[in-house]
Amino acid sequence: MTTGLQNDLLIRAAFSQPTERPPVWIMRQAGRFMKEYWDIKNRYSFLEMCKTPEIAADVTMLPVDLLGVDAAILFSDILVTAEAMGGQLSFEQGVGPQFANPVRNRADAETLRTDVVDKLQYVGDAIQVIRQRLQGRIPLIGFAGAPFTVLSYLVEGGSSKDFKRTKLLLHNEPELAHFILQKIADVTVDYLNLQIAAGINALQLFDSWALALSWDDYKTFAHHYNTYIFSKLNRAGVPVISFCKGSSVFAPLMAEAKPNVVSVDWNADLRHVKDSLPHGVAVQGNLDPFVLYADKKVIREKILHLFERMRGQDGFIFNLGHGIMPDIPFDNVKYAIEVVKEFRF
Repeated sequence: MTTGLQNDLLIRAAFSQPTERPPVWIMRQAGRFMKEYWDIKNRYSFLEMCKTPEIAADVTMLPVDLLGVDAAILFSDILVTAEAMGGQLSFEQGVGPQFANPVRNRADAETLRTDVVDKLQYVGDAIQVIRQRLQGRIPLIGFAGAPFTVLSYLVEGGSSKDFKRTKLLLHNEPELAHFILQKIADVTVDYLNLQIAAGINALQLFDSWALALSWDDYKTFAHHYNTYIFSKLNRAGVPVISFCKGSSVFAPLMAEAKPNVVSVDWNADLRHVKDSLPHGVAVQGNLDPFVLYADKKVIREKILHLFERMRGQDGFIFNLGHGIMPDIPFDNVKYAIEVVKEFRF
């Protein structure tokens, strides 16, 4: 497969082709653990950063230039689709995302728009700026929030510890839940196809809060819509990664949705998950992010132990089991990436 990329390790691994070592990128790699991120963040609001293509490109490039990762990931947020649909979104320091107009009933749901792809064109513009900066060095990953996760923010009005309102909606008003989820899914298809048209090289769907669901509810209210999205993407040559908190439980269902890669949290043995998935489905993960607080000797041991478990396996992308925490030492992150890049299968 010819990708035109100088470093196409991630694309080859995602398509379960042989690689000389695991490719490495890290969820939230352009974020708050870097001083350089704060130098930008202190000058702009979070949404300004997302919506200004040059600034989004600046932040996207930080881990490329400072860490030497094998893939860039677009700097944006999973909730831009919900905002485009009519959610009044703001980000408050120490609180996180907030919707001033949460969706609580049928009338609220009726106001959610689906013909909104034009409102997200700033993301396509950012992708084009980032591609100019990357000059084909490494792949650029695009992404979106999965319908259930986006729904949970819209219904709760922000982050939640117990997802009580969301679960009450699923249990008491399942038809309304499906009505909203289908709207989000349709917007997500348009949004991801916009990213593909703009030139991203891979996609990740983030179902960050799927772990809140039981097996049956995950199947009905999450898996169904993720499957729908993957089936509607113009994905020729563009591998799709499926991520959720809870992937150690839901991996078999996640694979049924036909992603190229299942991203696995740190609760599972990655080799066991890989062996349980259909042939040709790659895995991504799954170092516990808290390992990166540890001494460098420990970081090295944990990464090499994981690599020995995965030796001889095509279709393996190294990542954390979830996003990196803001107070992890930058030097530890850089060291971890160096350990990965030195390794050879």
